[in-house]
Amino acid sequence: MIKPTASFKDNLALLPSIETLARIDLIDQNDNVVASIENQPGKQGSLAVYQYLAGQFGTLDAEAAAYGMTLFAEHTADAENRPGAHPNIDRLLDIQRGAASLRLKVTKAA
Repeated sequence: MIKPTASFKDNLALLPSIETLARIDLIDQNDNVVASIENQPGKQGSLAVYQYLAGQFGTLDAEAAAYGMTLFAEHTADAENRPGAHPNIDRLLDIQRGAASLRLKVTKAA
């Protein structure tokens, strides 16, 4: 695993490319897709982090969520201070605080 820095931008440079991805679906215990992160401007940083978590952990559980928050670096503190401003970090915070784990399904672009 990479050693996260204090900078989200620097952490992104360490993560694998998302060039071939279409999206990542987050799936609950009942096999329902509860969220998707599309490969679109404004979501690509989150897509890169979640792709890395999928590859390293397979499941978005409390351990993966805690590590993901270190990758988001300075944005994690902002998310804690402004709930709703960073929904993909809010999800990690919720899981770390006891919400159910999610399965991550990576979909490649056609």
